[in-house]
Amino acid sequence: MTDTLTPVTTSPPSPPARADRTRVPLALAALATGGFAIGTTEFVTMGLLPQVAAGTGVDIPTAGHYVSAYALGVVVGAPLLTVLVARRPRKGVLLGLMGVFAVFNVASGFATSYGALMGLRFLAGLPHGAYFGIGSVVAASLVPKEKRTAAVASMLIGLGVANVVGVPLTTRLGQDVGWAVPYWLVGIIGALTVLAIALWIPRQPAPSGASVGSELSALRRGQVWFALVFGTVGFGGMFATYSYITPTMTHLAGFSEGFVPVVLGLYGVGQVLGMVVAGRVARYGVLRMMAVSTLAIAVALALFGWAAHVPALAVVFSVLLGFLPSILVPLLQTRLMDVARDGQSLAAALNHSTLNIANALGAWLGSLVLAAGYGYEWPSRIGAVLAVLGLGVLGLSVLVARRQAARV
Repeated sequence: MTDTLTPVTTSPPSPPARADRTRVPLALAALATGGFAIGTTEFVTMGLLPQVAAGTGVDIPTAGHYVSAYALGVVVGAPLLTVLVARRPRKGVLLGLMGVFAVFNVASGFATSYGALMGLRFLAGLPHGAYFGIGSVVAASLVPKEKRTAAVASMLIGLGVANVVGVPLTTRLGQDVGWAVPYWLVGIIGALTVLAIALWIPRQPAPSGASVGSELSALRRGQVWFALVFGTVGFGGMFATYSYITPTMTHLAGFSEGFVPVVLGLYGVGQVLGMVVAGRVARYGVLRMMAVSTLAIAVALALFGWAAHVPALAVVFSVLLGFLPSILVPLLQTRLMDVARDGQSLAAALNHSTLNIANALGAWLGSLVLAAGYGYEWPSRIGAVLAVLGLGVLGLSVLVARRQAARV
C-alpha cells in the first residue's frame, strides 16, 4: 500500500523562511495551547454533571444534553465556519475562532438555566472543528512536507495533555469551588492562546485563489468521503469502548470509582505518546500506517473485554487504547489534506465533525448491546467490528484510487 494512489496536483504551502523556523516550536506550542483548552472544555462537563445539573436546576440525565449541545456545535461549526472564512488570512481566522471560544466558555460559567447553558455550550462548540482544521493547515505550512504529520500531531497533542492534566484538575476544581470555575479557567486559557497566536505564529496571508467554491470542491472528491467514512466507522469502535470505560473498570477489573480518574489519566498519557509517535511512523507512508494502526486497534479492542478482568491488564490496555487511536488521528488529518487539494481547510475541519459523529455512533451501539443484556465485555467487541469495517473502507478507497490511476 503506497501513498501515491491519489495524485495531488496542488503543492502544500511553502515552509517559512529559515529565519522564521526558529519560531516554529513556539507557533506549534501556541496551537497546542488552544487544543488543550478545547480538550479540557469538551470533557470536563462529563465529570461535573451532578454539579452542573444542580446549578442549572435539572436532573443528571437532562444535564447530559449539555455534552450533546457542544458536540452538535462542533459538527455544525466545522464546515460552516471554515467555508465562511475561506478567503480570510488564516492567522486572523485563528485569532477570531479562539477569541469566540474564550468568550462563550466564560459566558457558560454565568448561565443559570438549562436553556441558557444549552445555547452557550452549542456556541462554544462552533469554533472547535474549524480551529483544528485551519490550525492543521497552518501547522503543516510551517515545516517541510515530510514533517507535516509531526507538525499536525504537535498541535493535536494539546488534546492528550488535556486528558492527563486539564480535565482531572478542572473537574476537581469544579467539585471543590463551583462548576462555573472550570469554564472561566478555560476561557482564560483561550485568551492566552489568542495572545500566543498573535505573538508566535507568522503572518498567514489569505490563500491564493481561496474561495467558498474552492473549499467546497473537497466535497466533490471521492477520496475525501472515503476518508471521512473511515474516520466515522473506525473511530466509532474506540468511542464504543471509551464511553463505558468507568463501569467497565469498576465491574470487570474491580477498581473503585476513586481509581477511575487514574485510569483515565493513563489513557491520556497513551494519547500523548501516540501523538508523539505519529510523526515518526508517517515516514513509512500515511496510508500504510493508517492500515497498520487500524488493524492494531481492532486487535486491542477484541482482546479488551477479556483483559479487563485482570486489573493489571486493564490498566495496560487503557494506555494502549489511548495510544493507538492517537497515532491514527494525525495520519487521517494528513490524508484528508492530501486528497482535498484546494479544500484542505474544510476537509481537515470535517475530520473533527467526523470524530464527534463517531463518538455518538460508538456510544449508541455500545448502549444497544448493554441494553440487550450483554456485559461490559461487549462494547469493545462491537468496537473491534467497527474497526474492521473501517479497515474495509480504507481498502476500498485504495482499490478505487488504483483503478482511477490506471485510467489516466
